[in-house]
Amino acid sequence: MTDTTWIGETITSDAGWSHLERLVDIGNRMAGSDGERAAAEATRDALAEQARSARLEPFDIQGWERGDSSISAGGAPMAAADHEVIALPRSPAGEASGELVDLGYGLPADFEETDCAGKIVMARSDIPGWYDRYIHRREKYYRAVEAGAAGFVYRNHVEGMLPPTGSVGTQADALGAVPAVGVASEVGARLGRRYDGAELTVSVDCETPPATSQNVHAELGPDTDGAVLVTSHVDAHDIAEGALDNGAGTAMVVEVARALAAREDELDRRVEFVAFGAEEVGLVGSECLSDQRDLDTVHAVLNFDGVVRGRTLEFHTHDFPEIEAAVEAVGDRLDHDTTETPRQGPHSDHWPFVQWGVPGCHVMSETTDTGRGWAHTHADTLEKLDVRTLREQAVFLTELAVQFASEAFEPGRREPEGVARRLEAEDTAPGMRLTGDWPYDD
Repeated sequence: MTDTTWIGETITSDAGWSHLERLVDIGNRMAGSDGERAAAEATRDALAEQARSARLEPFDIQGWERGDSSISAGGAPMAAADHEVIALPRSPAGEASGELVDLGYGLPADFEETDCAGKIVMARSDIPGWYDRYIHRREKYYRAVEAGAAGFVYRNHVEGMLPPTGSVGTQADALGAVPAVGVASEVGARLGRRYDGAELTVSVDCETPPATSQNVHAELGPDTDGAVLVTSHVDAHDIAEGALDNGAGTAMVVEVARALAAREDELDRRVEFVAFGAEEVGLVGSECLSDQRDLDTVHAVLNFDGVVRGRTLEFHTHDFPEIEAAVEAVGDRLDHDTTETPRQGPHSDHWPFVQWGVPGCHVMSETTDTGRGWAHTHADTLEKLDVRTLREQAVFLTELAVQFASEAFEPGRREPEGVARRLEAEDTAPGMRLTGDWPYDD
């Protein structure tokens, strides 16, 4: 089979897109839910058509099931039609009252300069363009907790009456410390205008039963000790279809597996496909595999989370020059636009491996959005994506996976101390310590 043949078959394939439609039609794929299990089973079955040893590997998690949430002022709940309020997953159930403090972007300096003790803290979901690093939702939440806040309101920066979701909690304490809710950009503006300095009550109703999630595994290529992991996450937040985050990533794993099956004799190393469970509640599935695995047997990680949103692929390469060189070489060969970001990116399923020095990259799409865009909102739906983009990116990522699995690809592993130094230099370490994500001995 020639190169042009496999490219042509990928450009006309329906395998990935059909799987994406299957995933979004399941409904709720929240970690630990029946829907997440159904999505994992469907992904296992799709991979079994192309690869060997397709299976599910279950693990226990802290479950979380959404109830109703509200914000009230003066004892009266605000009208739901004007003021939709949704709990952040792994928020504890309960009620908290206090004076509203609108911290705007919720930068570290904002917390340092403001008395938040006993108050309801509101922070936006983005950062200003001049700020030198991304600040994750959980860092803003735990800065509020550290400052003694009674509750937390997460205001979306994306317009359109879209309250944002996204989990809280740490590895040590799966449930957060204070009630936390998300509100739309417009609602947050209204809260700040009407009630900044006034007393509000935040109420969260939820159930937190024990639950089970699972990782999906399958393999192609020779039975070598070392393997390239091609990964995604199959779970999604319960408020939308989860098409962008991350049905598209799991569909890409299926499409790349189909294309690699036709090129299996070109693989010098085993390729292991993994669709992780419970990513959205703290990278639980990938942490589970990383803890169980001899990391010396993981040659590299190619993680799809946020692909297909835009046509240009964006690679977070974590300052591994061999990965950046491979991406650029494939881009030149296929005339496909890419961007490469060398900074450390600890917010997806590659990270439990990269943090210990395993070479890996996080593959996204370059877009004009700030932050997650439609993801983590009701608007994360299928029509935001395009089948042509999925197919074109699948051609690129299949070729890149072949390069990663070649004998010639020998990325230098990094000592964990070196990763820690990079996180310190990029000012990411303080937030990771605060959120319980710092794995190194200080």
